[in-house]
Amino acid sequence: MLQFVCSDIWAPYLKVITKKAPQILNVLDRFHIMRKFNEAIVEIRCGEAKQFKANGQENVLERKRWLLLKRPENISKKQTAELGELLKLNLTLIKTYLLHEDLQRFWEYQRPDFAGKFIDNWVTRTLKSDLEPMKKVAKMLLKHKPLVLNWFKAKGEISSGAVEGMNLKAKLTMRKAFGFRTLKHLQIASYHELGKLSEPEYLHRFC
Repeated sequence: MLQFVCSDIWAPYLKVITKKAPQILNVLDRFHIMRKFNEAIVEIRCGEAKQFKANGQENVLERKRWLLLKRPENISKKQTAELGELLKLNLTLIKTYLLHEDLQRFWEYQRPDFAGKFIDNWVTRTLKSDLEPMKKVAKMLLKHKPLVLNWFKAKGEISSGAVEGMNLKAKLTMRKAFGFRTLKHLQIASYHELGKLSEPEYLHRFC
C-alpha cells in the first residue's frame, strides 16, 4: 500500500497527487527545496556582479562564488579561509548566504511543531530584508509549510536523492557518448555506468 510520495514543488505534481492519492503523505523533497535557495543565491550574485561592473569595481566574487553554494563540510581548509575573508565583506550576497546557512538548522529538528516555529521565525526575518529572490523563497516555504513539515512526519527518510543521482548519471552517459542511435544502446551503456560493469575484452581492427 502506498504510504508516501516524494515530489518537488511543481504545481502540476502537487495537484495530481492531491487528486489521485489524497490519503498518502506527500513529502516535499529536501533537495528541490534547497535548490530554490541556491537559485536565489545565483540570482543575487549575478545582480551584484553587474553592479561591480557598472561601478568599475573589481569583482571580488569572481572565482570564489562556488564557495557560497558548497556545504561547509565539503569545503577544504584553504577554501574555509577564503570563505572567511569573503564573509567579512558587507555584500548583499553574504547576507543571502547567512540566511541560507541558517535555514540548514531546520533539518536538524526532531519535532514538526518546533520546526514549524523555526520556519515562521525565519520567514519573518527574511521578508523584512531587501533580498527579493530570498523573499520569494520565503513565501514559497510559507505557502507549502504543511508539505515541508511532512519531511519530519516521514522521519527524514523519504527523499528523491537516489533517483536524482541516477538521472544525473544517465545524462552524463548520454553526454559522453554524444547521444545514442537506439534506445537499446542507451540501456546497455546505462547498465554499465550505473552497475559499474566491466568493459568486455575484445580486439578491434580498422580495415
